[in-house]
Amino acid sequence: MNKLKRISKVFASAEEIPFDDSSRIILMSDVHRGDGSWSDDFSKNQNLYFAALTHYYHENYTYIEIGDGDELWKYKNLSDIIYVHSDVFWLLSKFFNENRLYLIFGNHDMVKRDDKFVKNNLYQYFDEQEKKYLPLFENIKIHEGLVLRHTVTDQKICLIHGHQASFLDYDMWRVRRFLVRYLWRPLELFGVNDPTTPAKNYDKKDAIEEKLTEWVIREKHMLIAGHTHRPMFPEVGQPLYFNDGSSIHPRCITGIEIAEGAITLVKWDVKTKNDGTLFIGREVLAGPKKLKDYFYQSLE
Repeated sequence: MNKLKRISKVFASAEEIPFDDSSRIILMSDVHRGDGSWSDDFSKNQNLYFAALTHYYHENYTYIEIGDGDELWKYKNLSDIIYVHSDVFWLLSKFFNENRLYLIFGNHDMVKRDDKFVKNNLYQYFDEQEKKYLPLFENIKIHEGLVLRHTVTDQKICLIHGHQASFLDYDMWRVRRFLVRYLWRPLELFGVNDPTTPAKNYDKKDAIEEKLTEWVIREKHMLIAGHTHRPMFPEVGQPLYFNDGSSIHPRCITGIEIAEGAITLVKWDVKTKNDGTLFIGREVLAGPKKLKDYFYQSLE
C-alpha cells in the first residue's frame, strides 16, 4: 500500500479523543523500556522519565504514548520489562485507572497490535511478593493511531508513531526485529550501531520526515509523530508536522504538551542549583504556540 494512503487509512479509522482549551495532554514516544540489561537504552533516563510522569500525573495531564513504549525487538518477554520497571508501570496504571492513558504501538512494539498478546501481557501482571496475578491495564486497547478533535473548532490532530512512512519498519518489521535481536544487539556490545534505524541514520530520518510532511501538506491536518527520535516543532505558516523526540536522548527526554489551548515542545534533564544541588527540571525548547493559529492555517 502507498505510504500516504496507509497514513490516511489510520487517520480515517482512528478513535477520536475530544479535547478543548482546558485539556492537558502530554505526548511522548520512543521510551524503549527494556529488561534492565546493558542494552536497555531506557535505563539511563528512567529517573528523568519517572519524575516527568509524576509531574504530569499530579498536574492532571492525560498521557498519550505514541509508539515504541516497550523495546520488544531486542527482548522477547514483556513480563521481564514490567518486572524491571515496575515503578513506571505502577505510575502508568494510575493514569489508566483515571482514564488518562492512551497507548499507540510503533514498530518496536508492533506485537501489541495483536489483541491476544495484549490480553496475555498487559491486562495483568504477576506480583512476585504476593505470588499472584494483579490487574495492570485491564481491557486496554492499543491503537495504531489516534485523533485529537477540538470540540469547539472541530479541527483534528493525527497521532501516529510514524513507521507507516517506512517500508522496512512497517512491511518488513519481522525481518528487522530478527536482525536487531540476533545481529545488531550483540554487536552493540562492541560499539557497532544498527545503520538501518532512523534514530541513527540521517538519510532515513529525512526520508521518513519527507513522507510525513507530504501527508500533512496533502491532507491539511496537523500530525504529531515519533519514530525518528528527532524533535520537530514548525512555526506557524510551515507544514504542520510535529515530532515529540524520544525518551532515550543522551541525558534528557523530550515531549510535546498540549495545554491551555497551546502546544509546547519540552525537555526534562538534570539541572544544577546555585549551591551545587542536582534536580530534575523541565525546560521549554519551542513554544508555547496557540493551537488556534495552526488551526486557522490548516483552513487556508
